[in-house]
Amino acid sequence: MEISTATWMMVAFITALIFTIWKIYPFLINQTLEDDDTKEDSYDYLIEHMHKVLKDLEETPDEKALYKLMISHKDFNKERFWRFNLNKLKQLLFRYYGENPHLNSLKHIHQAVQERD
Repeated sequence: MEISTATWMMVAFITALIFTIWKIYPFLINQTLEDDDTKEDSYDYLIEHMHKVLKDLEETPDEKALYKLMISHKDFNKERFWRFNLNKLKQLLFRYYGENPHLNSLKHIHQAVQERD
């Protein structure tokens, strides 16, 4: 029994396809990194942390002062949020303002946190 050229070509193609998928598969796995600060739980943690910091203050700080207070706070996770900077804080506040339309400034957030307790 003789196998045709088309059959050999199909076997070679399927073998090459399986080999290619096997080699590419590790790049397709999408695992979450330990220090990933882009997920929803990271956002919630940073908002809660911001509220903690604002709760302890008498006067409303500006964004730079809030950033310095947040990263120097004892509860701040520096290993997980090593990328956190002033720009990330501004993005965090921008998103927070969008989710809470009745709050439109850091002063309003500070007042809301003070009134809550």
